[in-house]
Amino acid sequence: MDRAMTVTTAIDEGGLAHVTLRRGEAGNAIGLETARGLLDAARACERGSVRAVLLTAEGKSFCVGGDLREFSKLSGEALEKHLIAVTDALHEALRTFAALDAPMVAAVQGAVAGAGIGLAAAADVTLAADNASFTAAYTAIGYSPDAGVSWFLPRLIGPKRALDLLLTNRRTSASEAAELGLVSRVVPAGQLLAEAARTAADLLRGPTAALGATRRLVADGLTSPLGPHLDREARALAAAAACAEGREGVAAFLGKRAPDFTRAASGTPGT
Repeated sequence: MDRAMTVTTAIDEGGLAHVTLRRGEAGNAIGLETARGLLDAARACERGSVRAVLLTAEGKSFCVGGDLREFSKLSGEALEKHLIAVTDALHEALRTFAALDAPMVAAVQGAVAGAGIGLAAAADVTLAADNASFTAAYTAIGYSPDAGVSWFLPRLIGPKRALDLLLTNRRTSASEAAELGLVSRVVPAGQLLAEAARTAADLLRGPTAALGATRRLVADGLTSPLGPHLDREARALAAAAACAEGREGVAAFLGKRAPDFTRAASGTPGT
């Protein structure tokens, strides 16, 4: 399997990175090459002038989790080594995406299970088609979570609800996922990609440095005491205000015009 074909990345001139899972015939199951493909995609975003990331998947399902057919070919120590290689690549991809200033939008449809939940939860804005359903699935096959699922779920929906989903593996509809806080909102399946693209385009035009600082502040604030977190907020605000995007935002507000953060980021002042 060519990992370059399991996940593709295209960065357009405006700085929008289109990351697409392309194993639709296999439910976009994550094996070693797909995990490495995601890491390649994350590193491409890290190297490129990316202002937003749009994560989508081909086929009926967003991601059904790990590639159990691949895993079942191995056993014992060989299986353990293989799964460590898969999770090492997948987890480094998640860490790399999280470290970007560029926010991520995910569009999920159909079955979202196992590591697919981790990918959906890792996005800053997650849009779910009304035909999407979510199942943790790990303990149903005797596995424990990966892809940050045991980290994201308690923070998004609370530890009690997270354990309900992780231990019982009950299927959760798109509407319930939105009520729980696992996804941002639900849209009709036929409008999913268009709405996700519109959302990513809106973020693309935003102040990337401030968006990145905001992403990190929210993540850090979940585990940080108030005092140190207030200090981080103060430093982040000062840095954002002093940068070109911050100056453009204030100038636009005072000038009663729309800000042009993309030109500010390139060093060209707005008009």
